[in-house]
Amino acid sequence: MKKIFKRSLSLLLSLALITAIALTTGCNDNKETPKTSDTSVSESQKEIVVKGEGKTKFSFSVTDKDGNTTDFEINTDKTIVGEALQELGLIEGDESEYGLFVKKVNGITADFDVDKTYWAFYVNGAYASSGVDTTEIKEGESYAFKVEK
Repeated sequence: MKKIFKRSLSLLLSLALITAIALTTGCNDNKETPKTSDTSVSESQKEIVVKGEGKTKFSFSVTDKDGNTTDFEINTDKTIVGEALQELGLIEGDESEYGLFVKKVNGITADFDVDKTYWAFYVNGAYASSGVDTTEIKEGESYAFKVEK
């Protein structure tokens, strides 16, 4: 009699556990909450500024010294990131023997002589190994400038 009771109790608890798991996952609907650095704005609500015309498209973002980010979709026929951004008036700087030294991005100046800040160039979230004026535009890659100290 004890064996039958233990089996019945075990079966009943297993069914209760399976039902609880099914109800919990069934209510979820597999919806994920977007993860953003700004909790008040979801990724789907974030505005992307479209600039330029051309057959090549790439993502570009600008992060100022306060951490505010502006996202762009760049359309161009240029093959170099810096040329596309200069053509659209998004970057300005001085030419040197080392290439373009970017001082202003999206109208925001970073001045090392004043506050030790500078514009850092990123490709796919990693610090770029080449300058913006020599980086070729590649399908699917994203580019960014961030003020750093």
